[in-house]
Amino acid sequence: MRIDFIEIKNFRRLTAVRLDFSEKTTLFVGANNSGKTSAITSLRYFLVQQKAFSVYDIPLALWPCIDELGEAFEKAENEESQNKWKEILPSLDVWLKVSESEIHHVSHLIPTLDWTPDKGIGVRLQLEPEKLDELQKAYINAKKASCDTLNAGQPDKTLENPADDQEETGQGGTAQEETEQAGGDITCSSFSLWPENLMDFLKKRMSSLTVKAYLLDPAKKKAPSGGVAQLQELPDDVEPLDDNPFKGLIRIDEVPAHRGLSDYSGTSGDGDESDQDERGRRQLLTSQLRTYYGKHLDPLKAPEPSDITALQAIHEAQVAFDLRLKDCFKTSLDELEQLGYPGVANPRLIISTSIKPVEGLKHQSAVQYDVTPTQAKNLAPYRLPEQYNGLGYQNLISMVFRLISFRDDWLKVGKAARTDEETGVSTISLPPLHLILLEEPEAHLHVQVQQVFIRKAYDVLRQHHELKDKKSPLSTQLVVSTHSSHIAHEVDFAHMRYFRRHPARNLTETPSSTVINLSEVFGTQDETAQWVSRYLQATHVDLFFADGAILVEGAAERMLVPHFIRHHYKELHSCYVTLMEVGGSHAHRLAPLIEHLGLNTLIITDIDAVEDTTKHKKARPKRGAGLLTGNNVLKKLHPEKESLDELLDIAEDKKERGYDDSFSIRVAYQKAVQVTLKEKEGSSEAIPRTFEDALVFENINLFREANGTGLLKKFKEAVTTKNDISELSQALFDALASGSKAEFALDMLYCEDPASINVPEYIHNGLKWLENKLLLRQKEVLLKENESTEVLSKGT
Repeated sequence: MRIDFIEIKNFRRLTAVRLDFSEKTTLFVGANNSGKTSAITSLRYFLVQQKAFSVYDIPLALWPCIDELGEAFEKAENEESQNKWKEILPSLDVWLKVSESEIHHVSHLIPTLDWTPDKGIGVRLQLEPEKLDELQKAYINAKKASCDTLNAGQPDKTLENPADDQEETGQGGTAQEETEQAGGDITCSSFSLWPENLMDFLKKRMSSLTVKAYLLDPAKKKAPSGGVAQLQELPDDVEPLDDNPFKGLIRIDEVPAHRGLSDYSGTSGDGDESDQDERGRRQLLTSQLRTYYGKHLDPLKAPEPSDITALQAIHEAQVAFDLRLKDCFKTSLDELEQLGYPGVANPRLIISTSIKPVEGLKHQSAVQYDVTPTQAKNLAPYRLPEQYNGLGYQNLISMVFRLISFRDDWLKVGKAARTDEETGVSTISLPPLHLILLEEPEAHLHVQVQQVFIRKAYDVLRQHHELKDKKSPLSTQLVVSTHSSHIAHEVDFAHMRYFRRHPARNLTETPSSTVINLSEVFGTQDETAQWVSRYLQATHVDLFFADGAILVEGAAERMLVPHFIRHHYKELHSCYVTLMEVGGSHAHRLAPLIEHLGLNTLIITDIDAVEDTTKHKKARPKRGAGLLTGNNVLKKLHPEKESLDELLDIAEDKKERGYDDSFSIRVAYQKAVQVTLKEKEGSSEAIPRTFEDALVFENINLFREANGTGLLKKFKEAVTTKNDISELSQALFDALASGSKAEFALDMLYCEDPASINVPEYIHNGLKWLENKLLLRQKEVLLKENESTEVLSKGT
C-alpha cells in the first residue's frame, strides 16, 4: 500500500493542486514562498494535528466569502451554507494505491460493491463547522453582546435631539430595533468590538471547526488541467465517516525545518547539567538518544535473558552504593537518635539508591565526540560534549538518528514490542504504510554531505530484515522539501514536484501556486528528455529555485554576463536569477522544461550565419547575400525564422514569446550596430556573428589599448591596423575560427575592469527586459500598464 497522490484545496496559497507521490522518495522543489512548506504543513494538519488550523491557513481571497456567510448567519439564512463552507475551507484528498492482498486493510473504505483495487481508494479530509447551528448561535451571541456593549456606551441622542432620532428610524424606536424588525440584521456603531465579522470571530474560535472524512468516488477522478487539480464535488447528502479513516493504516513522522540545534553551551564547570542550556535550547542529540534508549533498549523494561548481566551489575552497584551511603551517614543518624528519634514506635530512617540506566543520560555530556589520536593508544581519551561539534554534523547525526528512531518505533523494535504486549497492545497488525516528512535537510550541511544524505535516507528507513524482503507488505514513502540544487541533483528527475508561483490577477486576489509533476514534462522519454535529464545530472543548476533564468551559449558569456549584471543592472543583480551554459545552440531542448516551470527566461545566443544549413559552412554576416542562421534556437523555438535578413529586421518587441500574463521567453542575438573605427570617417554598419566580435564592436577604444594574448591580442591588432569596418569584420571572423573563446574571456577579466566594458546592445536589451519582468513579479500582482510603469520607475 502507498499514497498514489494527494490533492490540496484552499490551503494558504495552494488553491487546487495535485501532488503525485513516488513509490520511494518524492522531492518538493521551487522558489521561495512557492508553497513547499504549505504542502508539508497541510499533510501534518490534516493527518496528525487536526486542531492546529488557524484562520491564516485560509486563502485571504476567501475571507470575504466567509464574512458573507456570517451575514447570512445574522439574517438566519443558513439553509445551504454547509456546502458553501466545504467550498471555501481547506481540504485534503488522499488517494491510496492498494493491492489484492491488502484489501483487508481498507475494507472500511471501499466505496461501492463493484470496486476493484486498480481504482484506488480516495478519502477527503474536510475542514468544516463541527456543528453549524452551534457555530451560528455562538457567533450571533458574541456579535450581539459586542453591539450591546458599544450601544450602551454611546451618548443618548434622544435626549439631545429627539426629532432627529425619530426621523432616522421613521418611528419612535431605535435604529437597531428598526433594523432587526426589517431583516434580523445585527448592527451597531461604526466602531466595533470583537467580533467585527465572522472571520474575526474565527480568529479566537477556530476550535468551532473540525476535520471530517468523506469517501470519494474513484469513477470521478480527473487529471489536473494546467497544473490545477480538478477535485470532485461531494454529493449534497453525503455523510461523514464515523472514525479516523487512516487509523491503523498510516504512520506519519516528521523532521521539521527547525530542528533546535545549538552550538552554545550554557553551563560550565562541575555544576549540575541538564539537556537544556541557559538559553533554553535543547541538547537535541542527547535527548534523542535518551528517548530511543527508553523505548527500545532499557533493560528495566520487559527484561529479556540478554538483560540479566546488566541487571545483575545494576543490582550489585546499588547494594554497594547503599552500604557506602549507610557508612557515610552513620554519624549524622547517630546524632539524630540522641535526640530521641526514632524511639521505639517510629520507623527508622534509611537512605537508599535507585539506579536507572536512563538517568545516566540526563546531562549535556551524554553524547561525546572522541578526538583522541588513533596512534595514541596509551593516552587518556580526549572527548568533547555534543555542542562542541559543528552544526553540520550535529544536524546530520540528528536527522539520521531520527530516521532510525521512526523506523524502529514503527516496527516496535526491541523493548517497545515487549512493552506493548504487557499493556495489551497488539503488535501483529502494524500500519502498512510509513510516511516520513522531511523539511530542508540541507540546513548546515556542506554540499557533499547533502548529496550523500539524500542518496542514503530512504535506505536508512528500510534497513531492517522485515523491510528488505521485496514481498514485504510494509511500505515506506519519504517526502522531502528542499531549496538545495545539490539535493535536487541527486534525485531522479521523475521524482521531483515543482511548485510554480502565480501572481494575482488583480489587487483583490491573492497569489497562488500550482504543482508540476516533472516526470510528465516531456511525455515519452525521447532524445530531448534524455538530453535534459543527463544535462541536469551533469551540472549543478538551481533552475528549480530561481525566479528567472538566463541561458547562454558558451564559456565566454558564462564568465562575462554575470559581471555585466553586477556592474550595470543593479535591480537585476538583486533578483534570484540562475545563469546556465547550455553549450552550442541547445537552449531549445530545455524549452519544454522552462515552459512548465513558468520561468521568465532570457536566451543569449549567436546568430551563427551560414551559407547553407546542410553543410553548415560558416559565413561572415552580410545583408542581401541569402545567408541563413545555423542556430536551432532561432529556427525551432523563436522567432522560428531561418533567413538572416529576416532575423536582422525583427523588431525588439517581437523577440519575446509570451505564454501567459506572467511568463515569457525572449531571445537575444546579434543585431546590426553602428561602429566608428576612425573618427574622421564617421560610423558604418557592422553585423557581428558571435558574442566576441559583438564585444569588440561595442568597445573599439578599449581594445585599442588592451594587452593580452590569444584572441585578445588578435582583436587589438585588427582594431589598430584595419582601415574600415568590412576589413575589421573579416579579421575578427578569421581570428575566431581558431581562437579560444574561454581564454579570451579570462584575459578580459584579468586585463580589464569589468565595470569599464560596454555591454553589447543585444545583450543590454535582453537584460533590461528580464530586469523589468522580474521587478513586476516581485509585486506578485499582474498590474495594469500604467501601474506597471509606475512600479518600474520606482525600481520596486
